[in-house]
Amino acid sequence: MLTTLAINNYRSVLDLTLPLGTLNVVTGANGSGKSNLYRALRLLAATARDDVVSALAHEGGLESTFWAGPETLTRAMRDGTAPVQGGPRQGPRRLRLGFAGDDYGYAIELGLPKPDSTTVFNLDPEIKREVIWAGATPRPAALLVERRGPLVKVRDDQGWRVVAEHLNSFDSLFSQVADARSAPEVLALRERIRSWRFYDHFRTDVDAPARRVRLGTRTPVLHHDGGDLAAALQTIREIGDRVALDQAIEDAFPGARLGIEALPDGRLRLAFHQHGLLRPLTAAELSDGTLRYLLLVAALLTPRPPSLMVLNEPENSLHPDLLPALARLIVAAAEHSQIWVISHATRLVAALNQAPACAGFQLEKELGETRVAGQGLLERPRWQWP
Repeated sequence: MLTTLAINNYRSVLDLTLPLGTLNVVTGANGSGKSNLYRALRLLAATARDDVVSALAHEGGLESTFWAGPETLTRAMRDGTAPVQGGPRQGPRRLRLGFAGDDYGYAIELGLPKPDSTTVFNLDPEIKREVIWAGATPRPAALLVERRGPLVKVRDDQGWRVVAEHLNSFDSLFSQVADARSAPEVLALRERIRSWRFYDHFRTDVDAPARRVRLGTRTPVLHHDGGDLAAALQTIREIGDRVALDQAIEDAFPGARLGIEALPDGRLRLAFHQHGLLRPLTAAELSDGTLRYLLLVAALLTPRPPSLMVLNEPENSLHPDLLPALARLIVAAAEHSQIWVISHATRLVAALNQAPACAGFQLEKELGETRVAGQGLLERPRWQWP
C-alpha cells in the first residue's frame, strides 16, 4: 500500500506530505482543498496511463494548476507581522507529485517548456523528471529508475544503464520503459497504479446508466459510471462474497432482499424486494439514495480488490441513517484494499475514524494554503524530493 503522499505547488497545496494508513479519511470545510487532494491522486494515476499531460489540459493547463501564492510563506507572513507578497523567484515553477509505498516510490515533476517559435504547443506541460526508488524515501542509494528530460536510465548490478535517450517530453516513462526484462520495477509499478479505482459522484437521475437494463457479462469490477450494476452484483453472488452482499443489504434495509433477474435476451434486471410490497422494484424505480447505496456496495465488495480505491463524497443522496451501514462496509473493504474517503458528512467521518486502521485528516486553509489541522513537523513523514 501507499505509506506517504506528497504534493507540491498544486492549486491550494503549496507543500503537503501525508502519512497514510489502510483507511484514509479526508474532511474539511468547503474550499479547504479536499477536491485538490482527489485531483492530485487522479493525476498520479494518469501517469501510468500516459495521460497526465491531457489530464492537466482538462484542468485548464499547467499554468492554472500552479499554487497562486508567493513562492514561500514565511513565519512573519503566517503570524501577520509581514504582508503576504511575492519576490524574485528562486527557481523555475514546477508541479511535483509523489508517493512512497511498501516497496517502491515514485515522483514526477512537470513544468512549462522553453518558448519555441516552431510550435504552437508552448503551453503544453513537459515532464521534466521522473524517479522510481526502493523504500520510504528517495535517497540517492535507493534510486532504481531516473528520468531527466528525454534520458531514462536504470540501475542494475553493473551501475546505471541508459534505456531511452529520446523520450518525448509529453510521454511518461511508464509508456516507453515498462519492460519485464530491462525495467521490471517500471512495469510492476505501472500495473499497480493502473489498478487504482476512482468512484466520484455516481449518477442517480432518471437517465443514469445504472437505471437501464443492459446485457449482462461477468463484471468483477464496477464501471465508474455504474452502468453495469446488475452484472456486477450478480458477479459478486457467483464468484465473490455472497454472504457479505446479503449482509450489506440487510444492514441498510432490514427485511429487504436483492435479486437479479435474467431476461430471455441475456439482459440482467435488478429486482429489489422490500417487506410489504407485492412485487420487487427495478433500478428505474429505486430512490436516488437506495440506488447509490447499491452502487457503493457493488464497488466495495468487488471480487477483484484494487491496491487503492478512492471514494469522493460517497454520502451524496444518502439518508443519514444509511451512513453507519456504509461506514461498516468501507471498513470491511479496507481489509483487502487501501481506501481513501473524501467526505464532509460528519456522521460518516466519525464512524470511520473509530476504525483502528483509520488515518484521519482534517484540512484547513491558512493564507489560501491547504494544510492538515494540527500537523506539526514531527507529524509529517520523512520525505525529500529527488
